[in-house]
Amino acid sequence: MVESIYSIIPPLLALILVILTRRVLLSLGVSILLGALMLYDFSVTKAAVELLHVFSSLFLSYEVAEPVTVSGIWAGIVDSGFAINDWEFFILLFLIFLGMVASFISFSGGGTAFGEWAVKRIKTRTGAQLLPIFLGFIIFIDDYFNSLTVGNVSRPVTDRHRISRAKLAYYVDSTAAPICVIVPLSSWGAYIITIIAGILDKNSVTEYGAFQAFLMMIPMNLYAMTALAMVFIVALYKFDFGLMKKHEDLAIREGVLYDLAKGEPEGSAETGAGEQQGKIINLILPILTLVVVTVGSLVLTGMAGAQDEGEAVTALSILEFADISRSLLYGAIIGLLSALICTLLTKPTAKDVWTVAKAGAKSMLPAVLILLLAWTISSIIDSLGTGAYLASLVEDGIPPFLLPVMLFIIAGISAVSTGTSWGTFAILLPIAGDMGANVDSSLLLPMLAAVLAGSIFGDHVSPISDTTILSAAGSGSHHIDHVLTQLPYAILAAIAAAIGFVLLPLLGTIAAFFISIVVLFILAWVIKRTQQS
Repeated sequence: MVESIYSIIPPLLALILVILTRRVLLSLGVSILLGALMLYDFSVTKAAVELLHVFSSLFLSYEVAEPVTVSGIWAGIVDSGFAINDWEFFILLFLIFLGMVASFISFSGGGTAFGEWAVKRIKTRTGAQLLPIFLGFIIFIDDYFNSLTVGNVSRPVTDRHRISRAKLAYYVDSTAAPICVIVPLSSWGAYIITIIAGILDKNSVTEYGAFQAFLMMIPMNLYAMTALAMVFIVALYKFDFGLMKKHEDLAIREGVLYDLAKGEPEGSAETGAGEQQGKIINLILPILTLVVVTVGSLVLTGMAGAQDEGEAVTALSILEFADISRSLLYGAIIGLLSALICTLLTKPTAKDVWTVAKAGAKSMLPAVLILLLAWTISSIIDSLGTGAYLASLVEDGIPPFLLPVMLFIIAGISAVSTGTSWGTFAILLPIAGDMGANVDSSLLLPMLAAVLAGSIFGDHVSPISDTTILSAAGSGSHHIDHVLTQLPYAILAAIAAAIGFVLLPLLGTIAAFFISIVVLFILAWVIKRTQQS
């Protein structure tokens, strides 16, 4: 079943169950169990051991010999000295601490004060919707950081203007990855440039370097461009349709910002201790501290990493070797201390402080559980070889000009199935590079750009994507509501991008770019006119 058509069953089942039941944890759990059983020919014992290994490796870093056994797992953990997994585990801690930061900001009155300040200056719903878009453009250092920070900062303003949490999550998610993937000075840019450098070296491409290639590919990343154009269409032209329209109508008419039947969304639970009379500094200082410490840590860890590897310390090498998860954790810890100090200055009781801290951590538990299951199913899917199977569908005999659009589709399916853009990059970029170098060197960059674009599209519509989960958590939206409301907009942007990728080899980059944008506007206009008639 490995690297065969059967390998797509678990992720496909997860997608179907999520849509039918709208119960993410149940859907992921069932798909994880099925995937583990398929991996070991339905041996319950071996599947259970594999799940134990996958789950424990999310918290601890260790090596284990094949075949994996319970005793082997324990021996590996002991031999490693109970070493902490400083990626997934640190991200989980970051989430929990960020929930506490948001809770203290709310309790100290910082959110209310900022909302009152912003309402005086941002007087329209359109202006309130442009705020998260603007912040999404300037906070480009990392998609995780973007997803969680922009939602938390923007929420007081969008709440005041009765903008649904689902729409806020859409703005956050649809600017995070598209911005990060086209900015070279981001964690994504450094990662992609590193892969491109290997592809160019392997295929003896010397007419441009990896950095230059990345810059040339920016306008070729048609989905990133159409996704970014779509958020402006939605904000400026009130383009609400499908489930998003229902959420927006309810928010405008009744002030209900999320589905009350589902309870409090992750990241937005009540503090349980009322609210103090606070100042705007109670919001700005913790968020600013979090940003400054995170960026500073990225620079310092990146410099240390580059020096350890014997590389020159440059902006790109700093981003390439930066310890993202550790930097996020440091930022969250210092940001939390800052939020706590601001809260203590309002002279709360010790009991209220403890209650607020617990409420903040508890508010992130749904997102933590979803992330744990998403990482688990991603590991199972990787072992099943789903990505490799999808990549193998790209065969010879296809007209060269159709290769970019085909890679765009394959990358999209792969990212939807695996829930990871970076994993799809790692699998498909080398394949696209080899194909481009051997079929037609002029198609090399368009094919690489198509993989990047398709990966972002798949990431946007996948319910098991990290950034999808984090965008919902940071915006205070129910995860499933964010997935289902963003889906139609992502599909429209993907259709426009796909048409552009068909035309790109024939007409060139600039023509394909403008045609994609024009097609997107036409599709939006047709849907809006249909709604009005």
